[in-house]
Amino acid sequence: MTKRGKRYRQLLELYDKQQAFPVVEAFELIKKLATAKFDESVDVAIVLGIDPRKSDQRVRGLVQLPYGTGKKPIVAVVAKGEKVREAEEAGADYVGSEDLIDRIDKGWKGFDYLVATPDMMRSLSKLGRKLGPLMPSPRNGTVTNEIGEVVRQLKIGRLDFRTDPQGVVHAVIGKVSFPTEHLLENFKTLLDAILKARPSTQRGQYIRSITLSPTMGPSVKVDVQKAMQLVR
Repeated sequence: MTKRGKRYRQLLELYDKQQAFPVVEAFELIKKLATAKFDESVDVAIVLGIDPRKSDQRVRGLVQLPYGTGKKPIVAVVAKGEKVREAEEAGADYVGSEDLIDRIDKGWKGFDYLVATPDMMRSLSKLGRKLGPLMPSPRNGTVTNEIGEVVRQLKIGRLDFRTDPQGVVHAVIGKVSFPTEHLLENFKTLLDAILKARPSTQRGQYIRSITLSPTMGPSVKVDVQKAMQLVR
């Protein structure tokens, strides 16, 4: 069992950890629980009633958070010709072709997203094992000829979500310094996208539980029924 520090244990005394709060109250509470010396992220964990062992029940998708995540993602682009200029103008942090592929092949992973044009995928495909989930894919929109648009979306807060092996969606939906109404809109946008991504083969309760937490603080349970009312 993980041994918690004194600060963490003191925070747990501020509320009933078993109580499920309305979303707005949960946000206000985690702001109080965020006592680190930096602007902590707001993390959400949504447990889905799926069977993650079945490929047709895994949930994933893309969503543009209206107020972003508060992070500044580092975007690398593998492209040639005119697409290089397009990527640079859109704000890509690193742009290259074979030179960038070679750099990644040698172990460099100094980016959060890797975007590539379709014509570069033949050269990039050899790095599939090294890149893992960072590998560009048409499914998540990172293999595209619309380089500029995708880079801009990633920079301003596009969120890629997916269930983990336990059937849980983990995501960052902002910073504790965000106004509560901004966090609420980001949360509603993500929850709505997850509901729309519900597998047709899933049966029973889809959203089983929701918790919110600051990066360094304890989690707060959210009232699922009241949360669902926000997006219906």
